[in-house]
Amino acid sequence: MFTGDRSGDWLFAALWRAGYASQPQSVSADDGLTLRDCWVTAAVRCAPPANKPTPVERDTCISTWLAPELESLTSARVIVCLGAFAWDAALRMLAAPRPRRCFGHGEELVLGRLTLLGCYHVSQQNTFTGRLTEPMLDAVFARARLLSQ
Repeated sequence: MFTGDRSGDWLFAALWRAGYASQPQSVSADDGLTLRDCWVTAAVRCAPPANKPTPVERDTCISTWLAPELESLTSARVIVCLGAFAWDAALRMLAAPRPRRCFGHGEELVLGRLTLLGCYHVSQQNTFTGRLTEPMLDAVFARARLLSQ
């Protein structure tokens, strides 16, 4: 996931600077990148038409893939949600009480043993416009590192 695209360039460089990745870029599945104390996944496994998953697709992926993966990560303490879609999926997966907290960059929400951290998505739309900068991304991963200790 994110390997070989510009979003991945931003994400893996930030993970490397924060000590989560063995190298600052990933260009292919066999390029030697390893992640430490970090798991990267998507709220929805398959890219639907126009990259707009329906609520049914989202909820199916949460119950079929996302929740079981998280259950297997017994030492996980922090979930960095890249974008509002990921934030909403995490809230749904963790059955957050209503009213649910809105997504925001730098937003934090403690739900049991897990803390959600909101981060603007590393999409070109956000990085090219300056909505997300390297220092902003680094601050989120530094906070994640602090919270996971």
